[in-house]
Amino acid sequence: MTGILIVNLGTPDAPTRGAVYRYLKEFLLDPRVIDINPVARNLLVRGIIAPFRSGKSAEAYRELWTENGSPLKFYGERLAAQVGEILGPKYAVELAMRYQSPSIASAIDRLMQAKVEKIKVFTLFPQYASATTGSVHEEVMRVLSGQQIVPAVEMISSYATWEPMIALFAENARKFDLASYDHILFSYHGLPQRQLRKADAFNHCLQSSDCCQMLTDTNRFCYSAQCYATTRAIAEQLQLAPERYSVCFQSRLGRDPWTQPYTVRMIENLAKSGAKRLLVFCPAFTADCLETVIEIGSEYRDDFVKWGGEQIDLVESLNDKPAWAAAIAAYLREPA
Repeated sequence: MTGILIVNLGTPDAPTRGAVYRYLKEFLLDPRVIDINPVARNLLVRGIIAPFRSGKSAEAYRELWTENGSPLKFYGERLAAQVGEILGPKYAVELAMRYQSPSIASAIDRLMQAKVEKIKVFTLFPQYASATTGSVHEEVMRVLSGQQIVPAVEMISSYATWEPMIALFAENARKFDLASYDHILFSYHGLPQRQLRKADAFNHCLQSSDCCQMLTDTNRFCYSAQCYATTRAIAEQLQLAPERYSVCFQSRLGRDPWTQPYTVRMIENLAKSGAKRLLVFCPAFTADCLETVIEIGSEYRDDFVKWGGEQIDLVESLNDKPAWAAAIAAYLREPA
């Protein structure tokens, strides 16, 4: 029996201030997410961010919430169920969230009860970052270190240019008349620049203005370079000329420099230069969530209109598409 552990970032258990507070606290206390002095991190998260952001964030989650709950969670549950159905009885498939429920520990416990001999860990983050995939892998190893019997473990670190994923994002974009948009944005979740540098073992990061434009053996774990590689791959599928699209980064937290250019500043500049219609991809998110539906589809859309634009359309993520489940199952299936 082979175990499959599909992992996404996480979501509050409910769109309430208390549930959001618990989620933010667990998420932001992760030393891979806010990578500063532990004492300062505790004071910042417990004393400032979680208490003061939980109310406003709960309002956003209430806007996002559906009768099925959080999209990130129910898309993940449906996706895992489809993958399990495709793979069949020789596989046990579990969904886990890095933060909140279902936890990685509970999912691994269920896999161990299924008597798996091997666990394949597939995160729903196409581009590797220490704060996402790295944190998941660390937590998996922490949980398994407490087991008397430790199965073989295979971890997939990055699939930024994986052809089936690229093709599905391009397929979703073809629902729109691409030529009718003034510009196309590829917006990724941002990271503090210091985290890019910490992941650089070869003194390559941010040494030139175009150091992220090519993905090589030297920078293959650079989050920014992976984002640019994903963008180029989707653009090639759609035959987009380079001047028709731009890469940008959203969801900045705090005042430290993050990956740039910032999505909100790019939207402002485009609106003020006369752009009326924008199409936005979010290829760091394989399931639609707060950052896509609310941040891009609502907050940034309202800002764009305020600055003189007219319309922002969001390319749907991969969510629980049967073709996405089939691609994951094919990728994870053991050789015959």
